[in-house]
Order: sequence, then C-alpha cells, then structure tokens
Amino acid sequence: MAESRAPFLRSVVPQSVFSHNYSRCNADGQGFNNVRGPGFPGLKKRGHAHTYRSWTKIDPSGNSKVLELDKATVMRHCSLPARDLRLLDPLFIYPSSILGREKAIVVSLEQIRCIITADEVILRNSLDGCVAQYTSELCKRLETNKDHSDDLPFEFRALELALEITCMSLDAQVKELELEIYPVLDELASSISTLNLERVRRFKGHLLALTQRVQKVCDEIEHLMDDDGDMAEMYLTEKKQRREAYTNSDFYDQTDTLGGARVVSKSAPTSPVGSISGTQKLQRDFSSISSSKHGSVVGSSIGRENIDQLEMLLEAYFVFSDNTLNNLLSLKEYIDDTEDLINITLGSVQNQLIKYELLLTAATFVVTIFAVVTGIFGMNFADSVFDDPSLFAWILMITGVSCVILYVTFLVYLRHKKIFPL
Repeated sequence: MAESRAPFLRSVVPQSVFSHNYSRCNADGQGFNNVRGPGFPGLKKRGHAHTYRSWTKIDPSGNSKVLELDKATVMRHCSLPARDLRLLDPLFIYPSSILGREKAIVVSLEQIRCIITADEVILRNSLDGCVAQYTSELCKRLETNKDHSDDLPFEFRALELALEITCMSLDAQVKELELEIYPVLDELASSISTLNLERVRRFKGHLLALTQRVQKVCDEIEHLMDDDGDMAEMYLTEKKQRREAYTNSDFYDQTDTLGGARVVSKSAPTSPVGSISGTQKLQRDFSSISSSKHGSVVGSSIGRENIDQLEMLLEAYFVFSDNTLNNLLSLKEYIDDTEDLINITLGSVQNQLIKYELLLTAATFVVTIFAVVTGIFGMNFADSVFDDPSLFAWILMITGVSCVILYVTFLVYLRHKKIFPL
C-alpha cells in the first residue's frame, strides 16, 4: 500500500502557482504526477477537459490539495466500482448512504460526498457551504490533533465529522422550519384564510421532504449498527496494517525458502533448464499459498473485529438524528392538530348554517301556507264569504294564528330532538 500511495502523493507543479497550501495536479495511469498540457510526457491524448473533475484531497496531517482527476484514476486508486463513484456526483440526487469497501468508505450524506481511505479523504471540490465547512473543519481538527494521541483512527474521525455536519445541518433546518411554521399555524387557527392555507401547504411539503431526508440518514446509521460485517469492513487502518504485516511475513518466508533451495542446488548439480523451471514452480506455489493464507487470515481477523468503537460512534449520531426526526414528527402532529381544529371549526360553522337554513325553510313553509289561503280567497269567484267583510278578516286571523302555532310546534320539535337549542 505504501508503494501504491507514493505516486498519489507526489506533485510536480510548483507551489508558487497556487495560493495558500493548494496545488493542482493531474493524473494518468496509476499516479497523479502528470499535468495536463502540452510538453508533458505521459499525457493520454484521448483525454478531454470535460473528463477531469476537481477533487480535494486531505491527508492525516491536515494538508489539503486540489487535484484534477478523472473517474478511472480515482476508481483504481481506491479500488471502487463505478456505481459507488456515481454516488459522489453532485449533479444527481441520491439518498444518503454509507458504504464500507475493502480499501475505502464511500460517504454520501446530503451535500457531503467523499471517499475515505486509511490515508486520505477525497471529496469533490464544490462551493457548497457544507462541503467547505467539512474541508476546513477536518483540516483544522487534524492539524490540532497532529501531536496528540487519539483513540479514533483517521477514517473514523473523517466519518464522524461528516455525520456531525450532516446531522447538525438537518437539525438547523428543522429549527428554522419550526420558527417559520409555528406563527403561521397559530395565525391560521385564529383566522382561516386562503393565504394562510397556501402558506401552510408549502410548509407541509417542505416538512415532508425534510422528514424523508432525516429518516434516510437515521435508517442508514441504524442499518450499519445492525450489521457487524459492514462495521468491521470500515476498520481501514487496521486492515491496512494487517495486510502489510502479512505481506512482509510472506515475503520473508519466500526469500528464506528460495535461498535454501539455491544452496541445495549448488551441492546437487542439475541442468540449468531444470533448475530455472523448478525455481519458478516453487515461486508460483509459494505465491498461491501466501495469497490463500493472506485472504483467510485477514477475513477471519475482520470477522473477530472489535466493533464497539465504531458502534458507539454511530449510536451517538443515531440518537441525534432520531431526536431530529422526533422533532419533525412533533411538528407534523402539530400541523395535523391544527388541521383538525380547522376542520372542527369549519364543521361547526357549517352546522350553524344548516340550522339557520332549517329555520328559514320552516318559516318559508309557514308563510307559504298563509299565502296559499289568501291567494285562494283572492280569486275572482262568487262566494257568501265576501258578503260579510268581517268574515274574511276572521279567516285571515285564524290562518295567521294557525301558521304561528305550526312554526312554534316545529321549533319545539327541533329542541326536543336536540337539533337546534333555543
């Protein structure tokens, strides 16, 4: 791993070209030491400017560099498939995810999208506030703790900062939404209007989108906590040290064995061809044995990995994100309660209107009866009633009293049925 990182850390660009501690480098093949432009050897002619992207690399000492890399170089350096690298594209919207791979941790949390290895953090260079805050804060923490021992390895410190910034950013958005929506809901409860309803509708849509984002972060952390294998895969520093230790031990074993074979070959003369083929066969055998030994031992060691350190780290941010999610659910319940109150108020007003409509309908019915009687006697036909003028007046009085009695009876019936209390 040390040999493969050497070309990644070198840069031939003069430091005076760039301000501060940043330098722009380019990569072709296996390293980052070739710069795009005419006159530089090793440049791939088929490369185009749009195939390179700006990346920021941060080492464990807190030094940062801005590199111009293509996806193939990043994939080869971090041993990542193309589908993992797509999660880092800021032009696409993917749900939050944390993926543990053999040599890297792929982090896609809101705007923070980076690749964390045992020796560096690689993230897309962006003008987003969260990305700039993550870069500056990580460099600051690494420089501060450079001379102090820390229980957390480098990859966990980088992952912790990504979780911290993401959770705090979501929590700040939730608090800002609370400050905006509570006054609107209180105003809506006291005064129902189309403008207030439209504002609440927009806030509710924002609330649902924010709830989904917080829920995804919370679910991703919970998924990691439930899978011990995924957490064991994220111990990149220990896996790197274990690989180097087994590689060195296998190399020494092969050197000693081959050296002994050469001593024996001097005392027992054989043909040159046979000697060379035997040595090559021995090397191939030892290579296959060491590879199988390395894979089995590393796999068994990862399976027995003590994951309490990472589990406690994830648990702390799971509690934080779960608390944020509970705040959102409480806000949603407050909105639902306000909607229920509005529906109850509207229902009460509607009931009042129905009651008044019922009274007006009853009054109209009674007046219609009186109008029918007067209309009948207002027709042009001969009758003895018209011979006595006082008789027609008594008919009208009896009809009017009867209508009043009928209307009062109707009101008493409504009160008895508890439809309209008087």
